[in-house]
Amino acid sequence: MAQFEALVSPAIYAQAAYYRNLELRDRILNLPLMVAAILALLWRQIPSVCELTKALNREGVLWMKPVKVSQPALSKRLLTFPAELFEKAFQALLPKLRERWLARKRPIPEAVRSALQHFPHIYSVDGSALEALFRKLDALQDSPVGALAGKICTVIDLATRLPVQCWYVAEALAHDTQFEALILSMVCAGTLWIFDRGFYDFVFFDDVIDRGGHFITRIKSNAVIKVEQVLCKTAEVCDSLITLGGEGSTCAHRLRLIEVRYGMTWYRYLTSVLDPALLPANVVADLYRRRWRIEEAFNTVKRLLNLAYLWTGSLNGILLQIWATWLFFALLVDLGDAVAEELMLPFDRISLEMVFRGLYHFTQAHQRGEASDPIKYLAAIENKDLGVVKRLRKKTLPLLNSDQSLTPSSA
Repeated sequence: MAQFEALVSPAIYAQAAYYRNLELRDRILNLPLMVAAILALLWRQIPSVCELTKALNREGVLWMKPVKVSQPALSKRLLTFPAELFEKAFQALLPKLRERWLARKRPIPEAVRSALQHFPHIYSVDGSALEALFRKLDALQDSPVGALAGKICTVIDLATRLPVQCWYVAEALAHDTQFEALILSMVCAGTLWIFDRGFYDFVFFDDVIDRGGHFITRIKSNAVIKVEQVLCKTAEVCDSLITLGGEGSTCAHRLRLIEVRYGMTWYRYLTSVLDPALLPANVVADLYRRRWRIEEAFNTVKRLLNLAYLWTGSLNGILLQIWATWLFFALLVDLGDAVAEELMLPFDRISLEMVFRGLYHFTQAHQRGEASDPIKYLAAIENKDLGVVKRLRKKTLPLLNSDQSLTPSSA
């Protein structure tokens, strides 16, 4: 996987000084080898440390040549290797991946392209429980089966689909609002946040706006509102400026309520962006629909890359797996976006799961001397049976025309 090595190696070696500051010896299981080993554990779905040891001894993993190492030494290293090294490598890699995204030429969804003209960063954030300890290590064999293992809160860039930040708490049942202070630390001018109703809090809304950020969310069905001005009203769209809240509990800032009808159902969205010229109603509705991308990301890392099942119960071990998994996911997103460019399709049409599974077939073809570039291989017409391109489905919500969302109200 030369492409992965070319991307990851600079991020790894950038941590060399920090590695030495931790007074870690440059032993056999050093930083480059541990990164390669853990990424291989994810990529190849290696089921145990015993099998990973065999792979290291016999064939090497990813870009690393075979190296003699014992299973006890590897198990101990997985339990103690500093997780912050993976976090720092992940953060060092992100700017490079964003540069690659910006340089690519392939279709970008109209709503995303429109929003990026005014908001350089469109973030979605959500929390998700880590279900159980997988007991990959011998040291965990006495751990209770199925014990909940904490909760993560992750920020995803909806334009690039790349993870941006991740936080962990040991309480698996913690409410999403526990992460609000951490989210606010990232809020600044130019950021547009897509929240689900787990972050529905008037004080939080005001804090986001006071820091220069903006948001889109769904309004609660029992919300108390006062309509201040109707901006647009048609049979399909109602766009109004409102005051949110009643006596004793009111959002300090005026908000915008957008109601969109699909079939016989009205969908209602709140946003702090008051000017329809910046975010037309159709763009607001489409961006909120794209909030589902973070659920897809969680599904990929938890079910496909096995983050739902932790290798160790130690805090360091959990964080090690979390950062390694999101690092691998970021590389997978970059590869999927490159395939989208090769096919000149929107990234939404690419299945990350099938890109991941297609890597096995590429490595087999590479060993036979039949392929050298995973991007061209996955995009080749003769390999369409790999299912990398999703089948077209009916839209779940309408994508309205701009003139529908900006029609002056007759009221």
